Amino acid sequence: MSADPAADAGAPLIVLSDVWREYPAGDGTIAALAGVDLAIRAGEMVAIVGPSGSGKSTLMNILGCLDRPTRGSYRIAGRETAALGPDELAALRRERFGFVFQRYHLLSELTALGNVEMPATYAGTAPADRRARAAALLGRLGMADRLGHRPGQLSGGQQQRVSIARALVNGADVVFADEPTGALDRTSGEEVLKILDELNADGTTVVIVTHDMAVASRAERIVEISDGVVTADRRVRDGRPRRRAPGAGAASAAPASRWRAAADRFREALRMALLAMNAHRLRTVLTMLGIVIGIASVVCVVALGEGSRRKVLSNIASLGTNTLEIFPGKDFGDVRSAKVKTLVVADARALAEQPWVAGVTPTVSTSSTLRHGALEVSAMINGVGEQYFAVKGTTLAEGRFFDGRSVVTMAQEVVIDENTRKALFADVAGGAVGRTLLIGKVPFRVIGVTKAQQGGFGSSANPSVYLPYTTVQARILGTWSLRSITVRVADDTDTGLAEQAVVELLTRRHGTKDVFILNTDDIRRTITATTAVLTLLIAAIAVISLIVGGIGVMNIMLVSVSERVGEIGVRMAVGARQSDIMQQFLIEAVLVCLIGGLIGIALALGFGAVFAAVGSSFSLVYSGTSIVAAVLCSTLIGVLFGFLPARNASRLDPVAALARD
Repeated sequence: MSADPAADAGAPLIVLSDVWREYPAGDGTIAALAGVDLAIRAGEMVAIVGPSGSGKSTLMNILGCLDRPTRGSYRIAGRETAALGPDELAALRRERFGFVFQRYHLLSELTALGNVEMPATYAGTAPADRRARAAALLGRLGMADRLGHRPGQLSGGQQQRVSIARALVNGADVVFADEPTGALDRTSGEEVLKILDELNADGTTVVIVTHDMAVASRAERIVEISDGVVTADRRVRDGRPRRRAPGAGAASAAPASRWRAAADRFREALRMALLAMNAHRLRTVLTMLGIVIGIASVVCVVALGEGSRRKVLSNIASLGTNTLEIFPGKDFGDVRSAKVKTLVVADARALAEQPWVAGVTPTVSTSSTLRHGALEVSAMINGVGEQYFAVKGTTLAEGRFFDGRSVVTMAQEVVIDENTRKALFADVAGGAVGRTLLIGKVPFRVIGVTKAQQGGFGSSANPSVYLPYTTVQARILGTWSLRSITVRVADDTDTGLAEQAVVELLTRRHGTKDVFILNTDDIRRTITATTAVLTLLIAAIAVISLIVGGIGVMNIMLVSVSERVGEIGVRMAVGARQSDIMQQFLIEAVLVCLIGGLIGIALALGFGAVFAAVGSSFSLVYSGTSIVAAVLCSTLIGVLFGFLPARNASRLDPVAALARD
């Protein structure tokens, strides 16, 4: 950046008027600066000297916009700094100032080249341009063979050279050097001072803060300060007007586009977050642990809930639920229902034509004695249609079911249940299929045996047999009316609506409402509602574990902020915006939670594989939606619980942050 036109015309670049900097001390205050007036022109080399505690470092911090005066006026190139916000002050530090610190303040995770590039990253310089300029500056300072070395691999003099290159990478108008030789040996110190002389000769304004008069004598002007008051301001040698040499100021490369600059800053924040996570691996793993457990719990609970729901529905289906039992009569308890004979096979056929019906079976029943050889038992005789077994979810143990032809021909075929098999055929070699069974005095051939079925509506421990309903009507009862009609409702139809439709249809056919209905879907609704409540309860526990994990993330991030205050101060000193600092810590929190979420999902899937391998009666059913939701949830936790630490980091005072390094 070229010097301000006003400065070129002779107006001072830096002007302090009656500047005070006071700090609380008990019930009162103590003044580190008391009414300082100072003007520095562009191109000057000024040394600020004084003993320890005199206020010279405080003055430099205010000049470099690392700190603000308590009262008074500070103008840089005519701009009043008191009116500038944090990001505008960061822009000044980024575009006009460069800092050379006594303790170097290099970031240990970055190479020499990376440390020098950092201010240009925040300035939005294109990556190739800032890398070339950083390398050129380090080469100019004799560090061409140390570009890839980290600070711990460099000597004190080499680290100070990196610090100087960092101060110049954005073409600073003013370089502030705080005790630049204080931590160096004589030879290295002399090299650093020579570099500052060269910078000043190129037209850069140099302000050196030192207690060493030998260093101060290199300047053309010495400002002495004691107890916060300027006690002397003298010119020790004549200066000459200087203009900046071509290329000595701002980087000649054009800045990257706004979006590219934002992407570069994001990439830098992401890189630093990954470096910080890698540098503190144990802390990172422990932080992730709560998220891993929470996410794995949520995914497993949802999968368990869905798997158990499907298993429950499958078991309920075997009970014959999702069915409507239609009986003659006005309602339950109607004493005349046995005399109502209007429910006939034609009604069943009419119901079978409805689109929401999955199956229909007429039913007649009576009780009778079953005989085989010398054994006899009382049993329930069920006359049913060929669809009965599908409607009720009945399965075979052996043999076969009768079919529609058997119904039409009134075949003397019977399907027996497990209770009947045990009572009459337990000791029969070869089983019951093919044997003859007497029902009353009528012989029937056993064609199938059903598997034992879980108890449901109408179930009983008594023996039961199943015959074509036409056979029972003609050969046993001698009547063509029906005891009931069983309708299986399609899975995508609400049974309540189906019940209303049945009543309306049969009322139109009979001219009056003379049927009532037992809706066996109630049990399914009750059980599935109970399952949903239990799943919700367990999910709530899992969510609580997620929240606990999120609080753990917040606590660790707060610790991370306190440990990295020095890094934050350095980044702010070289021009990082508050949003840049917040972005870096938010990214770190989100990465911790996101990686933890992915590990949690993998753990949940692994649990499902183990669960299936041990031969459980049902399997976990994973939902893609729940997995995506888990990833989003872990990311959201990172944002929510990382926000407070990130905001705290972004609001740190640069001078306070640097002092705590």
